[in-house]
Amino acid sequence: MGNREALVEGAKACLLEKGYSRTTARDIATAAGVSLAAIGYHFGSKETLLNEALRALLTDEWATEVSGAAGGDERAAVAAGPHEQFVATWGQIIDSLSNPRLKALWATQFEVLSLGASMPELVAELTKMQGEAREGLAHMFGAVDPDADPAEVQAIGSLLQALLLGVVAQGMFDPDSAPTGEQLAQSLRTLADRISPSA
Repeated sequence: MGNREALVEGAKACLLEKGYSRTTARDIATAAGVSLAAIGYHFGSKETLLNEALRALLTDEWATEVSGAAGGDERAAVAAGPHEQFVATWGQIIDSLSNPRLKALWATQFEVLSLGASMPELVAELTKMQGEAREGLAHMFGAVDPDADPAEVQAIGSLLQALLLGVVAQGMFDPDSAPTGEQLAQSLRTLADRISPSA
């Protein structure tokens, strides 16, 4: 593993252990086993490195671990239909909170969201990730067809993203109140019926 890869791995470890704002360049260099100057050489700044590490955690690790958590159960749910896939995926997300590493990643994401308003570089990085994240969520939950209109995918992904943050917040701070996938599906169905234009 080269210095660049070691720095990303070190930054990932620091994000999960200390969070975004408490991680120092020295923490990352120590965790990576490289010199402090290597951060500037490879990334230009600690923030650029942390942003790269956060992206890697979200796109590689979180998505892989959550989507792979159910193994054969998930494949069966996908085969059974969109409702079953939606319910199974929510179950996997709630279950992910029992994994200390993924729970730490969620805590870091909430911290990053709160810091975003005061850190333009971080806001720019989060903005770049949004479209990809929404598309990924729409497909992961089985909420769109593979050939769905991109605007529809983004709109549905945006709704799922909003739900995801709220459900995870409930799961982290009040686990007993976190809804199940079936409860979410039923609530969305009820809400859709209520707000649909009358025929």
